[in-house]
Amino acid sequence: MTEREVIIEADGGSRGNPGPAGYGSVVFAADHVRVLAERREFIGIATNNVAEYRGLIAGLEAAAELGAEIVTVRMDSKLVVEQMSGRWKVKHAAMIPLADRARRLVAGFERVSFTWIPRAENSHADRLANEAMDDGTLVDEVRTAREAEKPTAAPVRLDPVASAVAAQPAPGWTGATGRPTRLLLLRHGQTELSVQRRYSGRGNPPLTELGREQAARAAKMLAAKGNIAAVLTSPLSRARDTAEAAATALDAPLTILDGLIETDFGDWEGLSFAEAAERDPELHARWLGDPSLAAPGGESFDQVRERVDAVRRDLVGLYPGANLVVVSHVTPIKTLLQLALGVGPSLLYRLHLDLAALSIAEFYPDGGSSVRLVNDTSYL
Repeated sequence: MTEREVIIEADGGSRGNPGPAGYGSVVFAADHVRVLAERREFIGIATNNVAEYRGLIAGLEAAAELGAEIVTVRMDSKLVVEQMSGRWKVKHAAMIPLADRARRLVAGFERVSFTWIPRAENSHADRLANEAMDDGTLVDEVRTAREAEKPTAAPVRLDPVASAVAAQPAPGWTGATGRPTRLLLLRHGQTELSVQRRYSGRGNPPLTELGREQAARAAKMLAAKGNIAAVLTSPLSRARDTAEAAATALDAPLTILDGLIETDFGDWEGLSFAEAAERDPELHARWLGDPSLAAPGGESFDQVRERVDAVRRDLVGLYPGANLVVVSHVTPIKTLLQLALGVGPSLLYRLHLDLAALSIAEFYPDGGSSVRLVNDTSYL
């Protein structure tokens, strides 16, 4: 449901400053009574101010998902309110990229205002932030318990995919701590549009016979690895059918997440690269290097990143330390790899992903991330 006017209340906290930190954000309808969305997340070791900015960003993202146009932000952080209002400069290195990200989100609304409120009036968001910090303690306790209960296993010989799926320590150079949420990123199988190399976004072509065979082979590979908590999928049939094969083979629950849908290519849907370039030569040439531009009537890669990052945060919060199969499309999978690598948008234009290929990205409870595998097709 679209809401034109909303109120965001956000907060963040750190038990130690810096210390274990989390944020909370709530989006109200304009009547300031009806709750439209809540967000909370444990973000690892951070300062109060970083956590507060993360809360603001989460609230703005939630408001955007609701289709809001006019936003009132209420926070008890004088620093964030004054900086976002343009009266104070952002000087701290850790907050500069967060403030930039918040400003990009603000630019997407018709109007956004910032108001400071006393902490007592921000109790809903404060409660969510404290629950997020409590979640961090719980994650540590669960991780410790799992490590204590894990039996000593005999040495086994693993193939490259099995090695990436198996529980492993954090990569030595990342500094990440804790057990990550591991996303096994599986692209859907073949469709007629992929055979013809046409833009295939929100259209819904079915899997070909080869596409169904690719889905079956991927499912067999995943079932042999096991230890998968859930399968998450885009709502489009080519991804959903690929995911259903995996969920059946794994005997794992299947959940459809709208945020995993492919980019909306608008008027370029179904066109080949050459046809789109001929139709809109100047825009198409600029679009190839600028993630803020959208196809006519479509969606930009920056917009895809915002919704995919929201999915990532939800999965890390809901499935701490778990292995998840995520079945999606080229752009969302590339975006998750981009987020895990912490690199710029050039990856979107340079990385190739085959049909039914597997990649693996890990996201740690302290905010660290890594990539274990990219574009494996050895099982096909």
